Amino acid sequence: MIRIVLAEDQRMMLGALGSLLDLEEDMEVIGKASNGEEAIALVEQHQPDIVIMDIEMPLKSGLDAAEALKDHPCKIIILTTFARSGYFERARKAGVSGYLLKDSPSEDLATSIRTIMDGRRIYAPELVDLAYSDENPLTEREKQVMELIAEGKSTKDIAKELFITSGTVRNYISTILDKLEVGNRIEAISRFKEKGWFK
Repeated sequence: MIRIVLAEDQRMMLGALGSLLDLEEDMEVIGKASNGEEAIALVEQHQPDIVIMDIEMPLKSGLDAAEALKDHPCKIIILTTFARSGYFERARKAGVSGYLLKDSPSEDLATSIRTIMDGRRIYAPELVDLAYSDENPLTEREKQVMELIAEGKSTKDIAKELFITSGTVRNYISTILDKLEVGNRIEAISRFKEKGWFK
């Protein structure tokens, strides 16, 4: 019997997923969590074979929980509506066994669970394409400048911190805005966040 913990902050989705998986003869849902912290507690308590988590949940996101459970023997599947390369990259680094999208057919989930229990990994094909098409276009130095912009530092502060002139910082910023195809620093920060490129 494959023992499963589910973590999903939308009650209806959590109930539907649970019922769906309980219909499978070789699967049993042994715990349901509505946030990442509960998910970690349930995994510690019940030692399931698999934990299936949404990403955007209160208290701790599914990715935070996956990172916290990285050394736990239980396998982790991220089940989300978000096909974002930054999320996928973080999930891969956290060692998740599967990253699936909620709009895939429901029978795919049970099949994926069995495949993952056999020791293989399953990633939604859209994500694999995204991961390769969505590389961060900034150089190391531009990334440094971007991180400092996100910390709310002024051009002058950035120049001081990186031992360069304010003119050079302004050049970097205009190159960054160009490469990210945005009009200002605020948009650059939100684009960077959305792509999951902040360390």
